[in-house]
Amino acid sequence: MRLALDAMGGDYAPEVTVSGAVEAARITRSEIVLVGREDILKTELAKHRATGLNISIHHASEAIGMDEMPAQAVRQKKDSSVGVAARLVADGKADAMVSAGNSGAAMAAALLYMRRLPGVSRPAIATMFPTITGMCALLDVGANVDCKPRHLLQFALMGKVYMKEIFGLENPRVGLLSIGEEENKGNELSLATFELLKKTDINFVGNIEGRDMPKGKADVAVCDGFVGNIVLKFGEGVAEMMLKLVKSELKAHPIAWFSLPFLWAALKDLRKKVDYTEHGGAPLLGVDGVCIISHGSSNAKAIKNALLVAERFAEKNVNNEIASELAKNDPQSGKQQSDQE
Repeated sequence: MRLALDAMGGDYAPEVTVSGAVEAARITRSEIVLVGREDILKTELAKHRATGLNISIHHASEAIGMDEMPAQAVRQKKDSSVGVAARLVADGKADAMVSAGNSGAAMAAALLYMRRLPGVSRPAIATMFPTITGMCALLDVGANVDCKPRHLLQFALMGKVYMKEIFGLENPRVGLLSIGEEENKGNELSLATFELLKKTDINFVGNIEGRDMPKGKADVAVCDGFVGNIVLKFGEGVAEMMLKLVKSELKAHPIAWFSLPFLWAALKDLRKKVDYTEHGGAPLLGVDGVCIISHGSSNAKAIKNALLVAERFAEKNVNNEIASELAKNDPQSGKQQSDQE
């Protein structure tokens, strides 16, 4: 298996991306293809003991910055590292791609070169959200800020497959993020989506409120990308705040502070659960290929884990399962429709 890494993408590329690739190569048998400026990547790779590791370099002369307009940059910079990585997957020369660069550019490149899976109206980004009982897949978290009911229906179906195939949940609980648990609560989008989800054979648990996600009331939480991105960023902020508050309160109480060595294992487990680097990246579900989008500030650990997630996604043939699920539960999935439907 070959995993294409946008080695020039991210706040700390290429140092961090190359380091993460080396860490991943020590674990996996897959070949990791560093996509970017060959001279720069060779210099960076020489800093590591990478002899014997299954790592190669595929030259790409351009890179897309975080502040560039995604779709425009992908079309204008034909030889960008993220665009070349997407083309490698589309051409069958790589099984998956990972990028911590401009997330909009990664999505645009995946859509331009890989295209959508048959029947998919809008691909969605699925991010893992920690809960008391485990993890919940939240989607969409930013790929689509304006959605129609059928788009959310497809997000639910894709999220179900993702949790089943990657996390081993046989019958994931799917909840619709809304302002109340009652069936008649919500805006026009959520009310119409509720009616569609009721007609499927998925394990639909109805509406869930924002507070229900951390409680673990659903394994998949569905919403449009505008709401999802706000929830995601708020959750990241709360997690960071809680860890800092715990540390601050321990320091304020001498006895508690001296007991820190006994609490350290529990605190490490807590930090691990809310640490986004543990999950590496979020899949762009619905494209005809494997595209994992990582946080722009990803460290080497996050890049390593993103590559491992990409490998597992490709191995599980998740896209075939998504196509099957859409055909079964979305009557219109077999028809080619535009994004404006």
